[in-house]
Amino acid sequence: MTHLYSRPLVAALLLWLVVACQRPVSSSAVYYPPKGDNWATITPEKAGMNPALLDAAVAFAKTQETTQMKPDFSTQEEIFGKLLGPMPTSRAATNGIILRHGYIVAEWGDTRSVDPTYSVAKSVLSTVVGISHERGLIPDIFEPVSTLIHDGGYDSEQNRAVTWEQHLRQTTEWEGSLWGKNSDFIGKEAFGRGERKPRTLQKPGTYYEYNDVRINRMALSLLRLWKKPIPEVVRDEIMNPIGASDTWQYIPYPTAVADVDGQSMPSVSGGTRWGGGLRISARDLARFGYLYGRQGRWQNRQIISADWVRQATTGNAVGPDYGYLWWLNTGNAAGGKKPWPDAPTTSFAALGAGSNTVWVDPEHDIVIVWRWHNGSPNELIKRVLAAVQP
Repeated sequence: MTHLYSRPLVAALLLWLVVACQRPVSSSAVYYPPKGDNWATITPEKAGMNPALLDAAVAFAKTQETTQMKPDFSTQEEIFGKLLGPMPTSRAATNGIILRHGYIVAEWGDTRSVDPTYSVAKSVLSTVVGISHERGLIPDIFEPVSTLIHDGGYDSEQNRAVTWEQHLRQTTEWEGSLWGKNSDFIGKEAFGRGERKPRTLQKPGTYYEYNDVRINRMALSLLRLWKKPIPEVVRDEIMNPIGASDTWQYIPYPTAVADVDGQSMPSVSGGTRWGGGLRISARDLARFGYLYGRQGRWQNRQIISADWVRQATTGNAVGPDYGYLWWLNTGNAAGGKKPWPDAPTTSFAALGAGSNTVWVDPEHDIVIVWRWHNGSPNELIKRVLAAVQP
């Protein structure tokens, strides 16, 4: 029998295969995880990262269990005030996932646990506004909401000039009560440690204040535009297209019900401050972060335009490093300090109490989801970036 290959040639081929398997993934090779648990994991070496340094970053993250939020949520009302919606009886310990070029390069803890994600929900609602704009439901986000919404919530002199863009930047100065909470945040029983002192309202668009009542008002306005519950919009327009699991929930307050064309429909909140809110796994959050890392594209579908992603992650002169309900790292806020000093200025994040972090770094094509941690996100970010090889 004649052998087609000599031993030296076979050895050379085997050596080539070994080298090829260790070669870093090209950043131009775009990978999207399929729906389900068949999300590809690659070695740090293949992702162009130092394995020892990445292991050290994960080891650090595991030590940073949150002390803000007890595992049974027994301090929820003490921190935020009287509940309006349900809370779970337990949560996972600190956990997280790191993506490079869309592949999993590190994962720790129970990343499938479906837990409250608090104000990360605001970045999801921001995406709904963007889709609403692109569908023509909101022709101009710089126009007053009162142009489209006529339920009394924007009739007053203070509120009638409030725009969609101001809602997204938390600069509305909207005045009023919604679902049993007043926008002034006055009173310890209602707002817990988050209570505020009385102050004079400013002209809409001129003053930044992080305010869940006003975001809840924006969510109600979105419900009136879509004429169907916003969790269904999130499912159909975002979660299903990115292949998220079927385990996430977007839970409204029982009393947050509005009449929409004669039908009673639930309205959602922009967080879990007073219960309810978006409950989701770290793995599904990683998909959402990766959607923004890919400039709104998922496989062959542009779910949200690249222009919207750019707008949503661009700040303005009012307030801190803040975009359209996304936290930024430009260093353009008062004092000029970046929230994550060791991270690129182009990085951004969805943040929620707990802490719940979805950090996106387009420059290095990295997404970090880190949940229930007590540390500064920068402390993990700098360790992960140190592992990136030139």
